[in-house]
Amino acid sequence: MNELDILYEDNHLLVVNKPTGIATMGTDGEPTIHEIACRYIGEKYSKPGKVFLGVVHRLDAMSSGVLVLARTSKAAARLSDQFRRTSGGPHKVYVATVEGDLAESRGHYRDWLYKNERLHRMEAAKTATKGAVEAELEYRVLRRAAPTGLKATLVAVRLITGRKHQIRVQFAERGHAVLGDIKYGAAQRSMRGIALHAWCLSIQHPTKGESMTFLAPTPKSWGQWQPTADELRSLDQLSGW
Repeated sequence: MNELDILYEDNHLLVVNKPTGIATMGTDGEPTIHEIACRYIGEKYSKPGKVFLGVVHRLDAMSSGVLVLARTSKAAARLSDQFRRTSGGPHKVYVATVEGDLAESRGHYRDWLYKNERLHRMEAAKTATKGAVEAELEYRVLRRAAPTGLKATLVAVRLITGRKHQIRVQFAERGHAVLGDIKYGAAQRSMRGIALHAWCLSIQHPTKGESMTFLAPTPKSWGQWQPTADELRSLDQLSGW
């Protein structure tokens, strides 16, 4: 992967639609979005030496969607402050396909997440425990189907908190692993990556102070689980949810 799907660019921001199967940054020997974006900026603007791009939030390698990078240290500091807030921070809506048929058309999950060092994965607890952080989200069902014999549900998810693997863990904890997410108990891998996509992200511009909303289409690899035109219209209504 050498090309970026750019959603927005100015002197302070570079916003891309991250594909599945590639890390935001930090892997050894494998290209990352950060490296590819730095190369893009360096070549486009003929910048000598090392290019600065601040990583102010991350998406899992196996997921896709809106990713914001900061082009200046000032923008990086201000955006990082936004993403650290547990309230009043960036507005995030994800689209996911989860296994099974969710009993309720909408719901609210609240757990405490902690790292299981032995298994190298995040886990959920119903009450506060040492080292755990609170995780909270809301979801709404967009579609229920069983096109391949495996019941699944397409959902829109609004993150109230932003924790590592939060959506993956909280749905898996209730028996509804994200489609393809073998790490958290999915029955099978049916696509490249997992069916989790950061569809909408709203932030305050780091220098202008304006509210900005970015939308990223789901990967073509989702096939029959791509949101329909009607579902996208309902998602547009949820972008301010």
